[in-house]
Amino acid sequence: MPKMPWVDIIVLNWNGLTDTLQCLQSLKRIDYPAYRVVVVDNGSADGSPVFIRKRFPEVTLMENGENLGFAGGNNIGMRRAFENGADYVLLLNNDTEVAPDFLRLLVATTESDSRIGVAGPIIYYYEEPRIVWSAGGRLDWRGRTWMMGLNELDTGQFGEDYRHVDFVTGCAMLVKVAVLQQVDMLDERFFAYFEEVEWCVRARRSGFMIVNVPNAKVWHKIPLDARENSPLVHYYMTRNRLLFLKATGAGPLAWLNTLLAEYLRTLVSWGLRPKWRGKKLHREMMLRAIVDAVRGRWGRCSIDQLSQEG
Repeated sequence: MPKMPWVDIIVLNWNGLTDTLQCLQSLKRIDYPAYRVVVVDNGSADGSPVFIRKRFPEVTLMENGENLGFAGGNNIGMRRAFENGADYVLLLNNDTEVAPDFLRLLVATTESDSRIGVAGPIIYYYEEPRIVWSAGGRLDWRGRTWMMGLNELDTGQFGEDYRHVDFVTGCAMLVKVAVLQQVDMLDERFFAYFEEVEWCVRARRSGFMIVNVPNAKVWHKIPLDARENSPLVHYYMTRNRLLFLKATGAGPLAWLNTLLAEYLRTLVSWGLRPKWRGKKLHREMMLRAIVDAVRGRWGRCSIDQLSQEG
């Protein structure tokens, strides 16, 4: 039999012990044999490393000692995978559970065409197992992103063959090591959010295809309104979209449309319209995000109250 490509599955953990243990248990059921699991702990304070070692001694555990964010933490794991001769890396959120055949299907798809550099599964809401959270992502010229199939009931509308997409969410993405060699790692200036979108743009510009594999399935433990309700996430999404425009060399029209047509309009609306009175903290965080972007303040958010949230 031909040698099967080796996959390093990288699970990033930050004070998410229960989810991480359930994710690791889910990974034990996959039917693809050529893999190893690497948990990268981003300085957890909940005792995660002790419990992970006890419950899953076969898993490689790397401890950073501090929160390096999604980009920094995963880069640590990917460097190790590259040094250890992996053919692929799979970035997988710790708050996911996977179908037993998902990895086999992802690898088979990427192996079928040398041009495919990144592949992702269909991702469903864990609490609504047939409702789609992401079937790949789309991106427009202003840096706006959206998940394909978001909140749709999966009735087979995505077909069986792989589909070309603009990006794959970092929640679950299989990446050929050749991509790492050619386009480098995640940009750690993002810290969290938008880093995988910019990474996929770099990969596409280097000639790789980004695809979604509809038959590969993952379930994500995310509430429907989780991101919208978090001022911290709103800060990062606002600031990092501007970093994305900068990193990808967007033109002046993209900047003007984003800053004036969207951001300024949103700030004014949230400040004047009575129905948005509950958005006061979101408005303050959005304004801080814009100021930080203009001043080139990237990485982890410097505001103490937000730093406590992650």
